Amino acid sequence: MMKYYSSTSWILILIVVAALLLLFIGPQEPIFSYNSNMRSRFINGSRLDKNVTSSSNPVQTFDEQAKNEEDILYPNVTKIKKYSNLEMVEAELSRARAAIRKAKGGNETLLDPDYVPSGPMYWDPNLFHRSYLEMEKRLKVYVYEEGEPPVFHFGPCKHTYAIEGIFISSMEVNRFRTFDPNEANLFFIPLSVTMLTQVIYVPDSHEWSLMKNTASDYIDVIAQKHPYWNRSLGADHFMLACHDWGPEISFAIPNLYKNAIRALCNANTSEQFNPTRDVSIPEIHLPAGNTRGMLGGPPPSKRPILVFYAGGVHGPIRPILLNHWENASDPDVQIHRYLPKNVKYYDMMRKARYCLCPSGYEVASPRMVEGLYLGCVPVLIKDGYVIPFSDVLNWETFAVIVSVKDIPNLKKILMGIKLRDYVRMQRRGIQMRRHFEINSPPKRYDVYHMILHSIWLRRLNFRMMDRALEFGPGI
Repeated sequence: MMKYYSSTSWILILIVVAALLLLFIGPQEPIFSYNSNMRSRFINGSRLDKNVTSSSNPVQTFDEQAKNEEDILYPNVTKIKKYSNLEMVEAELSRARAAIRKAKGGNETLLDPDYVPSGPMYWDPNLFHRSYLEMEKRLKVYVYEEGEPPVFHFGPCKHTYAIEGIFISSMEVNRFRTFDPNEANLFFIPLSVTMLTQVIYVPDSHEWSLMKNTASDYIDVIAQKHPYWNRSLGADHFMLACHDWGPEISFAIPNLYKNAIRALCNANTSEQFNPTRDVSIPEIHLPAGNTRGMLGGPPPSKRPILVFYAGGVHGPIRPILLNHWENASDPDVQIHRYLPKNVKYYDMMRKARYCLCPSGYEVASPRMVEGLYLGCVPVLIKDGYVIPFSDVLNWETFAVIVSVKDIPNLKKILMGIKLRDYVRMQRRGIQMRRHFEINSPPKRYDVYHMILHSIWLRRLNFRMMDRALEFGPGI
């Protein structure tokens, strides 16, 4: 009997020991890497997840229960996060910002087969170059496919508003376009304001509602069909308009003019143009739709006229200019309302050292670009005008800026510029001409790419999250 009890006791002892072993032996140290953000469920003694069960959904599936149990057993194991499309886009932009900041104020020369920006014409040539290269590397634009020509996906490619149609057509087929909106960091609204005025507007009716409704309806369509407009309230979207009515059309859509990037020829701060968000683009008059015969002019030594201007009297500035200088007896000052017969406009610009660019009804004028094309130093006489690409270009190194109040002293100001300084400005203007030239197809650093670069800079000024925007001070 004692032998029986002894063997039974040993069996019970073995069972108890086995149970204790099962109770106290825990999981092995995980072999996965650790994530510092998940290294503890307690921060300063405050529990982050007080309840295992979600208060919003107390009924858990088997998978949810298993996940919670896994978190308890393996609290320090790195979880592989699945990033959203927007987070991936923002990560790319963060890399671009870091690379650009690194180049700021530096003197490292970057290799480029076409062109290396240099000289005082740029505020920071290295910064611009790096930013441009980052744009080429990372910019992806989704062009909304909704809408039909001629109001959408089409625009004029000749005359004063030519840049509008040329840009729209270039955006349709170019290296920066992506057909996957989830990888896009910018969205283009392919609306032509000029075509709105030609197709929708009834001449002399002064009725804007049809044009505004057309633009507003288009935004409603893309907002209903796609999630991207509502996701950012338009902040990562942009439109382009060279017509004077571009700003007014945008006012019909509050989120368009408050949040979106507007690339406008009519870049007037008195008409709610915001240079930190909007983009000033050059107005370029192309009678034949190209620049053939418009580029180049004689050297400074073969320009006998000091200053030239010819144009109509409209807006607040031109009457002041013509009142002081129209048909002056001074042969150095050729300022006319209308050119004399048999005198060609471009021929006069080629003979002049300085070409006046006063505002008309609106601030933009094609004379500024024409001056650069023909080697005539532009003289800008404007109020409230944000000069194109002035975030990159130092205009005072290749143009003259005169305030309206100094119009009576115009000749004195121009004559006061030393010859060597004028020659330097003229040569610099010829160098800067590449940034205003139109090419088909577009070429690197031309006006199409400079417009895109200005838009790219505005996009870098803010970060997007899935439910919020974060605006920063820029690069």
